[in-house]
Amino acid sequence: MEKKKQRIGLYICHCGGNISDYVNVEEIGKLMQKEDGVLISKDVMFTCADSNQKDMIQDIREKNLDAIVVASCSPKLHLHTFQEVAKRAGLNPSNYVQVNIREQCSWPHSDKPKDATMKAVGLIQAGVKRVAYSESLENIEVEVKSTVLVVGAGISGMRSSIELARLGYEVYLVEKESVVGGHVAELEQVFMSGQNGKKIINDLYEQVKSYSNITLFTNAVMENVSGSIGNFSVDVRIKPREEISGQKEETLTLHAGAVLVATGFDPYQPKEGEYGYGTMPSVVTLPEFNEMIRNNPGKLVHNSRQIRKVSFIYCVGNRQNKGENKYCSRHCCTSTIHTSIQIREKYKDITSFHLYRDIRTYGKQEVLFEKSSRQGDIYIRFDEKEPPQIEQQGKKTLIRVTDYLTEKRELELEADLVVLVTGMEARKDSTDISAKFKIPIGNDKFFNEIHPKLKPVETVIKGVFIGGSCQGPKNITESVQSSLAATAKINALLGSGKIQLAPIIARVNQDACTWCGKCAEVCDYDSLVKTTAANREVALVNRATCAGCGICAPVCPENAIDLAQYTDSEIESMIDGFMMEIDPGEIGKAEAAVEKEVLQMREYPQMWKNILSTLNGGKKTIPEMAEELNEKKELVTYHVMTMNRYGAVVPAGMDEDEEYYYYSIKN
Repeated sequence: MEKKKQRIGLYICHCGGNISDYVNVEEIGKLMQKEDGVLISKDVMFTCADSNQKDMIQDIREKNLDAIVVASCSPKLHLHTFQEVAKRAGLNPSNYVQVNIREQCSWPHSDKPKDATMKAVGLIQAGVKRVAYSESLENIEVEVKSTVLVVGAGISGMRSSIELARLGYEVYLVEKESVVGGHVAELEQVFMSGQNGKKIINDLYEQVKSYSNITLFTNAVMENVSGSIGNFSVDVRIKPREEISGQKEETLTLHAGAVLVATGFDPYQPKEGEYGYGTMPSVVTLPEFNEMIRNNPGKLVHNSRQIRKVSFIYCVGNRQNKGENKYCSRHCCTSTIHTSIQIREKYKDITSFHLYRDIRTYGKQEVLFEKSSRQGDIYIRFDEKEPPQIEQQGKKTLIRVTDYLTEKRELELEADLVVLVTGMEARKDSTDISAKFKIPIGNDKFFNEIHPKLKPVETVIKGVFIGGSCQGPKNITESVQSSLAATAKINALLGSGKIQLAPIIARVNQDACTWCGKCAEVCDYDSLVKTTAANREVALVNRATCAGCGICAPVCPENAIDLAQYTDSEIESMIDGFMMEIDPGEIGKAEAAVEKEVLQMREYPQMWKNILSTLNGGKKTIPEMAEELNEKKELVTYHVMTMNRYGAVVPAGMDEDEEYYYYSIKN
C-alpha cells in the first residue's frame, strides 16, 4: 500500500449558483484549509471550465500535489473530465475523488441551506480522507485476437459478419439451423421497402461467400465456452447434413477476441384452444398466413375453400396482464397492416377486419395504416376484458366482439379465415446461450444490455455483445442497426490489437487466503479460480474477466480479498471523515442569505404579501386564498409553490376531504 497522501488539492464548485445558492462553499473552502493533508482549498465558479482545468493542472505541477478532490456535481457528468485533468498534469487518475454536493446537498436540501452546508462538509471530509489512502493504479492491458465469433446467421448476424470482414477481421459465423436467413427468408415482402425477403437473404448470402475471411457453419451447436475478452474459446459441434451421405459429426474449437450474439426470436405459438387455435381449422397465426400467401399465387385458398373475408385479431400472446408476455412486440401491428395491403393487391376481392386493442404503426409506418384505411379495411377496437369470441357453426366461423369505437355495440362477423397476430418471444434456447456466455436475461427471457441508452449493445461480460431481436422485439431495420452498432463497438475494441481494462478489480492477499472456495461460488463471472502458491491452495483473480463488483470480498472468512479503489482503508476513512465533528463557524450565513433572498424577491413581491396577509397566523388552502384575494386559483398555486420552495410558507396538513393541503407562514 502506498503511503498516506499529504499534499491534497481540494476544489469546491459554485456551479453557477446551483450549489452556492444553498451551500456556503466559500466558508467550506476556508474550513477545509485546516484539514490534515489539504495543501490547497479553493472555491471556484465552475470547476469544469477550461480556465479552471488549466489552473488545476498548474497547481498539481507547481505544488507537487499527490491527490485531488473536486466537490461539484454527479460523477456521471464529470468523473472522466477530472481524471483527464489529473493525467494531463502527470498525476495518476486513481488519486482523484469526486464528491457530489449538488445532487446530494444543494438540490435535495434547498429548503434547509444550513443543513445542506453541514452535509456537504461531511461529504467533502469523507472524500479527503478517502483520497488520502488512494493508490496509483494502472489499466490492465490485454492482447486480443483479431477474430470475431458471430452467433446466429439471420439478417443481423450476416450483415454484421460482412461489415466485420470488410474491416479485415476473421469471422466465424455460426448458425444452428441448416439454412441461413432466419425469419426474413420466409417473407414475400418486407415493409417499408416492399423487397422480397428471400432475395434480401440470398444477396447477403452471396456476399458472405465472397469474403474469404468469413467461415460459415450451419447445423452448428455451441457446446463449451471458456476464456475471456480478447481470447474466447468456443467448442462448436457440427451436426451432419441429411442431404450429404456419410458426413460425420465433428466438434471444432474456435478462438475469438470478441463475440456477437444475434440469435433472433421465436414467434409466439398460441396455446391449443386460444381463440380457437388448434381446434378450428379456420384459425391460423400470422406467420402461417404469410406462408399461405406465398403458396397461393392466383387465388387465396385454405382447406379447398376460397378466402374472401379475413379477420385479424391483434395482441395474441403480447400485452398479457395475466400471462408472461407483458410487453408489446411493436412490429406486429405494422406487419399485419402490411399483410392486409398485400392480399388486397394480390387477390383484389378480399375484405379485411382488424380486431385490435391498440394500433402501433410508429414513424413512417403510419402511412401504411392510412393506406389500409383508404382501401376499405374495417377496424374494430375491443378491450382485453372482453376479447372476441370465436365459434364454429358448420362451415361458418363466427366472431362476436364488443366494438368500443361504436359505444360498445355487439357485433357478429363471419370470417373465412381468422388470423391471430402473434408477437415475438425470446428463443427457446436463450437460457442455454445465456448460461454459456453469462449474458443476463430479463423476466421476458430476452438478453439484457448494460444500459438501453448508454450501452445498448454491450453486456456485463466484457467482449460479449448482443444485436438484433435477441435483446427485445425489433423490426428488420432496428435489428440491423443494433447489430451494426455492436460491430462498431467490436471494431473499437479489437482494432489496436490490445485493449485497456479498468483496474478496479478484486485482489487476493494470498498470504491470508486459505481457499475455502466461497469467493468462487458467488462470482457470476467465473473470475476466481483455485491455484497453488508456495505449496498452498489459494484463490487467483482472472484480471481480464473480473467486473469489479466486489461480491467476493464480504464472503471471505479470512478477509483476504479487497477491491482496488474500494479498499477497507479507503471506505473506513470515508466513514471516519463523515462522522467527524464539524465546527460550523459562519456556515449559518448560507441560510440567512437565502432568507434574505426570499424577502427581497423583486418579481412578485406584492402578490407574496397578499398571500401572506390571508394566512394571518392561521392556515388556508389554495382555493380559500384565491377566493379571498379574488385571483385565479392557477396563479395563486404558482406563487404558493414558489413560496414553499423558498421556505416562506409550509404545508400544514390536509382538509377534511383530503383534497387540498393547508399552508401556513413558516415560523
